[in-house]
This record gives sequence, C-alpha cells and structure tokens, in this order.
Amino acid sequence: MTVIIEQPQNDVGREETKFPSDPKELILDGGFVVPDANAFGQTFRDYEAESERQKSVEEFYRMNHIHQSVEFVKKMREEYGKLNRVEMSIWECCELLNEFVDESDPDLDEPQIEHLLQTAEAIRRDYPNEDWLHLTGLIHDLGKVLLHPSFGELPQWAVVGDTFPVGCAYDESNVHRKFFEGNPDYNNPEYSTKCGIYSEGCGLDNVLMSWGHDDYMYLVAKENKTTLPSAGLFIIRYHSFYPLHKFGAYQHLMNEEDKENLKWLHIFNKYDLYSKSKVRIDVEKVKPYYLSLIEKYFPSKLKW
Repeated sequence: MTVIIEQPQNDVGREETKFPSDPKELILDGGFVVPDANAFGQTFRDYEAESERQKSVEEFYRMNHIHQSVEFVKKMREEYGKLNRVEMSIWECCELLNEFVDESDPDLDEPQIEHLLQTAEAIRRDYPNEDWLHLTGLIHDLGKVLLHPSFGELPQWAVVGDTFPVGCAYDESNVHRKFFEGNPDYNNPEYSTKCGIYSEGCGLDNVLMSWGHDDYMYLVAKENKTTLPSAGLFIIRYHSFYPLHKFGAYQHLMNEEDKENLKWLHIFNKYDLYSKSKVRIDVEKVKPYYLSLIEKYFPSKLKW
C-alpha cells in the first residue's frame, strides 16, 4: 500500500514522495473525503494563489526564514523549556486559543479552537478506537498560546508556519526557500552540508527544529508526563514539518522509531490539513468526551 499526501506542490515545484507502508499495520484511509477547496474556495496550501492572505503569508515566511537560526532556537528552547509561565488545564488552554488566527495559514481564518475540534472530530469518526489520536487532534496546536501576552506574546513567525531543521542545509522543499538567504546561518559552512551538525540516522529527537508551537507543545506534554504513545508526541512535534511528511526531505536524519511514527503522522496530516472548513462544531456537545480523554492522558493541571 502506498501513502500519498494529497497536497499541491509548493512554490519550488518539487514532486511529492510516496512512502511505502505495510497495509497490515495501519488502516491508512479511514474514509475521510478530501474536499476540493479550502475555506476561501481555493486549492489547499497554495502559496501563490492571489487572495487577501497571500501577501501576508509571504511576508510571514520572509520573517520566519530570516530569524529562525540555531542561536534563536536554542535560546527559545532554554527559555520556554523551564515551563514556568503558568499552570492551567488542557481545556483552559483550548479556550485561550479562541483569540487567535494563524497568519501563516492560507486555508483558514477561523479561531484556532474551531480547527482543533474539526480535526479531532474528523479523526474520531474514522478511527473510533484510537482515542489517543482524537486527543492528539485536539491538542496538537495548543502551543500557539505562545502568541498570548502571558507567554511573552511572541510574533507569529516564532510560533506558527511550516517547520524545518536548523543547523544543516535547507532543503529545496521548504516553502519560500529564497528567504533563507537572509538567515545568519545561511553562509555558515558548518550548517551548509546535508547533515550539518548532525549525523545520518541520529533520530529526529536529536535534531533542532525551527522554534514554534509544535516544539513547545511537545515540551509541555513530555515534561508534564503525558501517557500519550510516542506516535502522539511525534505528531505534536512534527505536524508542521511539511518538508518531511509531504516531500520526504530530511529522511536521512531519521531512526527506526521515527519511521514507524511517521506512518501515523501521514494519517493525521490529512485530517489536520483538509478538515479546515466553515462547518461549525457544537463545542458543548463534544466537550465531555474530550475532557474524559484529557483526564486519561494528562494531569489535571499542567505547567506551561
């Protein structure tokens, strides 16, 4: 069986990679029907489409690619890895996200809690027995609270957008790759090779990713001793790593556990991307179910 992530090519025109998978291990098509267009009536993840958001999305990636250096990532991980900002529950964090819209996303302009529930409910319909995956769908974007004043009110380029490894060569599949030329790491010979500061097969857990909500929520979940399976943590940390799960870039850095978990990320990504729509979710109706999952996999209060 072949997993094909059904997304349009980005601005570099690189072809998507097909990933072999054993059909006995996972059911990769839960019956989810991919819509023809996003919330604006356009192709999903089309960064060249003329729309109200196209120019702001491009400016977002210009700032992101200029500033996401090795030094910046290390600084953010050290600062936010202390988890000394606030204590709150998962659901309280979900409610905080009502205030924000992701400027890097060309497909949606709804508050984040709408997207979280759309993703979780779509997964729940197709994979009713994988409750950890439902919860992963709900919480995967909670790291976007970094935009909130209580968390330093970071600029959007330091919170959202596609992620990529720092400390090694920038793959051509990175969206708006041209903007990396303004990054202080761009001409550093130590960071310009395929492996850079890493070694082949070292495992993604040993790779510094561009800083944002993915890596932050991963740190929050891990340090608060979640009982989610490793695949859930992998999805949280790498769901915005489109160069990997769409184009197959950076696979030389993966280990065997990464390769197994990537199968679940391929499943998740379809729901994360294509469930974005104007269809509203009855929050109060589904809330009890998700509260039960939160209680199962997380402590009542988390350090953030």
